[in-house]
Amino acid sequence: MTRRLFLLAAVAAAALYAEDFTGKVVGITDGETIKVMHNGAAERIRLWGIDCPEAKQPFGTRAKQLTGDLAFGQVVTVRVRDIDRYKRTVAEIVLPDGRNLNQELVRAGLAWWYRQYARKEMVLRDLEQRARAAKRGLWSDPNRVAPWEWRRVC
Repeated sequence: MTRRLFLLAAVAAAALYAEDFTGKVVGITDGETIKVMHNGAAERIRLWGIDCPEAKQPFGTRAKQLTGDLAFGQVVTVRVRDIDRYKRTVAEIVLPDGRNLNQELVRAGLAWWYRQYARKEMVLRDLEQRARAAKRGLWSDPNRVAPWEWRRVC
C-alpha cells in the first residue's frame, strides 16, 4: 500500500512539472540550456530537439550568445515536452514575438537537430537541411564534430 501511494505521489508531482508556463529568462547556461523563473525559483530548461556545440567547440560561444541575445530578460512561454534524467525540464521556448528559440538556433546554423530525441520533428529537420545547404554557422566548418560525439571523446 505504501509503495502504491508513493507511486501516485510521484506521478502527481511529475504532472505538476509537465504543464506549460511563462516566465522570465534569468540565466543562459549554454546554447541549449537556460534558466526561467517558475513558481518563484529559477528552473533549468533544456531546449527540446536540438543540441548546440559545447563551450570549447567551435561555434559553442556563438550559440550561447544567440540564445542570450534572443531570450535573456524576456518573458517566454515554456512548452514542456519532458523531464530528462538530470531532472531538467525539456521544452520548446516561444519568444515574445512568437518565434521558437529552438528553431532559431537551428536556422542560424548554431545547433543540430537532435534526431535521437526528436525523430519525427520535421521543422527542425528542414531548418537544419537549409542551414547545411547555405553553409550557415557550424555548417561552414568542414571539420565540425557533433556535440554528442565530442562529449563521448572528452
